[in-house]
Amino acid sequence: MMQKDTYKTISKPSEEVLFKDKNSKFFGYAFPIKHENDVKEHIDVLKKKHHTAGHWCYAYQTGMDEANLYFRANDDGEPNNSAGMPIYGQIQSYDVTNVLVVVVRYFGGVKLGVGGLINAYKTTAQMALDASKIVKRTINQQFVIRFDYKNMNKVMRVIKENNLKILDQTLELDCQIVISVRLKDSTKIAKKFETIYEVSITEQN
Repeated sequence: MMQKDTYKTISKPSEEVLFKDKNSKFFGYAFPIKHENDVKEHIDVLKKKHHTAGHWCYAYQTGMDEANLYFRANDDGEPNNSAGMPIYGQIQSYDVTNVLVVVVRYFGGVKLGVGGLINAYKTTAQMALDASKIVKRTINQQFVIRFDYKNMNKVMRVIKENNLKILDQTLELDCQIVISVRLKDSTKIAKKFETIYEVSITEQN
């Protein structure tokens, strides 16, 4: 089975969207995130912006392949599973990751019931993701190549021939280059450097 080495995410925060039901207002937002730590920052900004709202419900997912996916859903005081999970369901149905979707609710005085809430949070999340630019990215492996200056030409030849992306380089007597390789090509590329005498290549975590 071929290793999956692409994933979908959003390129920038979505436009604000608004869904209304029985006088309740639901504002939806989608944000690209890299880490769980980014979540609090976005929630804090929205809490300042919507300081009179009643609920700030959200769901997010990080990780690029099935082995390291992490998600969390938060109902923020709404009935159990009536907000966070419907939002997360939309993240799954759009097949995106490294994404946070937040729905801010202003209560309109009329109770919607659990079914109404599920529908409202799901629809607002869907609208936020619809308003986002979804992009496909590759999963890359980073390698550190170490070698003596005299072997520079051999190393650079492999980099050029394979159109490898250099992320960082220190070219002195002891040289070090950090490259980024698409996951599916990583074993093949590592082997090419391993066969060059006096050149070492190691994975960078």
